[in-house]
Amino acid sequence: MSRIPVVLAGARGHGRWHLANIRRLERAGLVRLAGVCELTPLTEQEAGGEVPEQSADFGALLDSTGARAAVVCTPIPSHTDLALTAARKGVHLLLEKPPAPSYAEFRRMADGVAEAGVVCQVGFQSLGSHAVPAVRALIAEGAIGEVRGIGGAGAWVRDEAYFRRAPWSGRRRLDGADVIDGALTNPLAHAVATALALGGSTRAEDVDGIETELSHANDIEADDTSCVRITTAQGHPVTVAATLCAERAGEPYVLVHGSRGRVTFWYKQDRVLLQRGGHGPEEFEYGRTDLLENLVDHLTTGAGLLVPPEGTGAFMKVVEAIRRAPDPEPLPDSAWHRVPGESRRVVPGIDALVAAAADTLSLYSELGAPWAPRTERPLIEVSTR
Repeated sequence: MSRIPVVLAGARGHGRWHLANIRRLERAGLVRLAGVCELTPLTEQEAGGEVPEQSADFGALLDSTGARAAVVCTPIPSHTDLALTAARKGVHLLLEKPPAPSYAEFRRMADGVAEAGVVCQVGFQSLGSHAVPAVRALIAEGAIGEVRGIGGAGAWVRDEAYFRRAPWSGRRRLDGADVIDGALTNPLAHAVATALALGGSTRAEDVDGIETELSHANDIEADDTSCVRITTAQGHPVTVAATLCAERAGEPYVLVHGSRGRVTFWYKQDRVLLQRGGHGPEEFEYGRTDLLENLVDHLTTGAGLLVPPEGTGAFMKVVEAIRRAPDPEPLPDSAWHRVPGESRRVVPGIDALVAAAADTLSLYSELGAPWAPRTERPLIEVSTR
C-alpha cells in the first residue's frame, strides 16, 4: 500500500503535535509528509526530520505536492476557507477543532466539503477514545438506569502569556471576523463535544435550547470562566462548566447521571468509573484510535469516519450560542488574585464550583457564585469541601 501524501497547514503551536503525529504515521508506513504550509518556513530541527516542501500558499502547495490529505491547524477564523481550498482540489481533511467560529461558517464548510465529494474529520481527539462507544453501550443496556443528565467539568491552569500566544488568543473578534476563542469553545471544547456525544446529542437538530454564563478574570475579550446548559431533544440536560483560572490543574471529565448510578469518563486518560447500586465501583481503561489514522483507514479500506462534520453540529450550536451571547463579563477584582511568581490569575473556589456544576447540572448562578449573574432561579445547595 502506497503512503498517503499529507500536507500540514500550521506546524507551530498545537501544530507541533500534529507534525509529530504525522511523523509517527510516516514511520509506520501509512503517510508521507509531503509539505508544510507556514508563513515562516520550518527549520530542519522544527521539521523533526527531512524538511518537506514548504510554502505560505496552501492551495499551491496542495497542487505541487499532489497531496491526498491535509491537516489544518491554523487560526480559527481561517478554518473554513482553508478547508474549502482543499475540498476544491479533491484533498481530504483533518480539521482542527473548533471547525469554525460560527454556525454559518460551519455550514459553509460542511456543505462545501460534501459538494466537493471529499471527507472531513473534525479534530475532537476524545471522540476517538474506545471509551465513548463503551459508555454508550453501558447506557443502552441500562447499567445506570434512565439517563437524568450529563455534566462536564474542566478546571485548567493557564498563565497570562497563554492569552498572548497569538493575535487571536482570547479574542471574540479580530479585524471584524469572528474568533470565539473561549474556554468552552477551544481549550475545553472536548468537554462539551464529549458530553454531547455520550448522550447521543451530536447533530444540530439534537439541540433544543442553550443557556450560557460567560465571564473572564484575565484581561481578554473572551471567556475564561464559563458554563453552559444545553436542553437536548433526548430530554436530558447537558451542563458543562470550565475555567482556565483553577486553583489547581485537574483532569477534565464527563459525568453521566442515571437513575440507578453514574459513569465518570476522564476523556484525556480514556478512563471510566462505573458506580451503581448493588455493585462495587468498577474502573476501566480503554485504547484510542488516532483521528488521522482513522482518516487514512477510511481512505484506504472504507472504515467509518469517527468525527464527520455532521457529528459536530450540536457542538457548533453551542459555539453559535456563545458567539451570539453578550460579551463575557469581567469578574470584579475581588473575585480573583494573581499567583505570586506564576503570572496567572486564580478565581478562589472555582475548582469546587466547576465540580458542583457537573455534579448537580447547575449553572454558576444557581450555585451561588457571588460574581455570577443574578438569577430568579432557586439556588442549589452543594458541599464544596
